[in-house]
Amino acid sequence: MKQIIALGDSIVKGIVLDKSQNNLKYRYTQLDENFVAICSAQLGCVIKNFGMFGNTTLRALHNLDRHKSAIESSEYVIMEFGGNDCDHHWSEIADNPSAEHHPFISIPQYSEQLHELIASVQSLGAKPILLSLPPIIADKYFDTFTKNMSREQRDNVLLWLNGCLENITQWHDMYNLALFKLASDAGVNVIDITTPFLVKRDYRTLFCNDGIHPNALGHKLIAETICNSTNIWN
Repeated sequence: MKQIIALGDSIVKGIVLDKSQNNLKYRYTQLDENFVAICSAQLGCVIKNFGMFGNTTLRALHNLDRHKSAIESSEYVIMEFGGNDCDHHWSEIADNPSAEHHPFISIPQYSEQLHELIASVQSLGAKPILLSLPPIIADKYFDTFTKNMSREQRDNVLLWLNGCLENITQWHDMYNLALFKLASDAGVNVIDITTPFLVKRDYRTLFCNDGIHPNALGHKLIAETICNSTNIWN
């Protein structure tokens, strides 16, 4: 197998929330044994990791030229996008919950830009493989992005969410559905890394304290799912 390229956000990059050496506070670090590194070892091929913290489909399109030669010399390009696309400007919501607010990238834009990424990868001679989105832990994520907010601001965010934190999950799920639909319409392979988490009795243990980044165990599960997708690699 020729080399593989991995494009995506901080999950692809292997970012985890870990305690610092003084064991007093958490900080974001890159996990050495992230799912890309594990897959590289298990599949026996080079996987170049171009994951980027905060990456969206729009940013990926803008940065695609810098990876052109690497993609041209690769057989597959693994892509995982959506977690940042579907996120919101929570500080703006906290300050004015009655205003109209939109995600960073709308669902129609997300689908269109992901389709452009697929077409661009194909035009360079590589086969795109989409990864679905891992689930999120709504309450932990809420605590993460509101930790520096006042009580009033937190209440404003809850007001905008209609008092239900699961509305965060619902929005995230809509992007995942859009991804599966796009993959079907475009005839592109998609590896479902969502279900392996959800079938666990307590998949919360597979995530960092921020509720959005899989921890070391979560990365092992993603790698196992990808490597076992023999219908794609054979």
